Amino acid sequence: MAEANRGAGKEIVAIRRADGESRTLAASLPRLVLEARRIAANVIHGLHGRRRAGTGENFWQYRRFISGEPSQNVDWRRSARDDHLYVREQEWEAAHTVWLWPDRSPSMAFASRQARDSKLERTLIVTFALAELLVAGGERVGIPGLMNPTASRGVIDKMAQAMLHDDAARPSLPPSFVPSALAEIVVLSDFWSPIAEITAMLTGLSSSGAHGVLVQIVDPAEETFPYSGRIEFVEPEGHGVITAGRAERWASDYVERVALHRDQIRAETGRLDWLFATHTTDRSAAELLLFLHGGMTVSKTGVHGNVKVGRSA
Repeated sequence: MAEANRGAGKEIVAIRRADGESRTLAASLPRLVLEARRIAANVIHGLHGRRRAGTGENFWQYRRFISGEPSQNVDWRRSARDDHLYVREQEWEAAHTVWLWPDRSPSMAFASRQARDSKLERTLIVTFALAELLVAGGERVGIPGLMNPTASRGVIDKMAQAMLHDDAARPSLPPSFVPSALAEIVVLSDFWSPIAEITAMLTGLSSSGAHGVLVQIVDPAEETFPYSGRIEFVEPEGHGVITAGRAERWASDYVERVALHRDQIRAETGRLDWLFATHTTDRSAAELLLFLHGGMTVSKTGVHGNVKVGRSA
């Protein structure tokens, strides 16, 4: 019980610290955009509304017909060209929903000496700041299973209060739900979950046609395994303790397994046309925020892929 109270106390401290730091980070974005204009011009378009499909007069794109849609949505002329059914989408400037998922599970509390923040603090700072920017741009932002989509200018306060009053379990991955085809999803986690769970999550979230970004937030020590001698490793989510007699002998195998795990995630995100990025907590939070805000714009233009933010591979 005492251990649970200490864990809850760490999260409250992290949320309060992230709340203040994220406001400063969001306010600095115009300066970051000016500095990044040479290499990320699309971010500027993100600040002034992002083109998307919906009701309107101008043609936007064709997309595959989704089972369960009204048959009158089918563009039969386009569909006659091959074996698939297509829907003709029009350009729309109205707000849609961006779902943000910050991983608040116990493993996120880890921070080594090289880190600027714990993984939890970094995840919350970026989540809050991104929500503030999206709402300022006219979007609605929600957290699956925790906060309904809102366009309130007090979105950071709403998020922080929702987390502070959340007494449910802290899963690493978002709960199962079906976002709209126009929705965007940003999942920030260390993604040390089994690949089968990550694949199942991606399959479910993308089933409606929604796109998104997976951002792996890791500590520098989780990149390089800088341990030697006799070390006791405690799994923070109740999976036991492992003792290494000479930890330095584990380093090469560890790095190989991390690379394999990431390759599997990249394969899944690439197959579904999602973005995958990695970010280490010794890097700037502003760097990740800039990437996310610009990357979400890129995803709407049909450019997808896998990206490195920081030194992680």
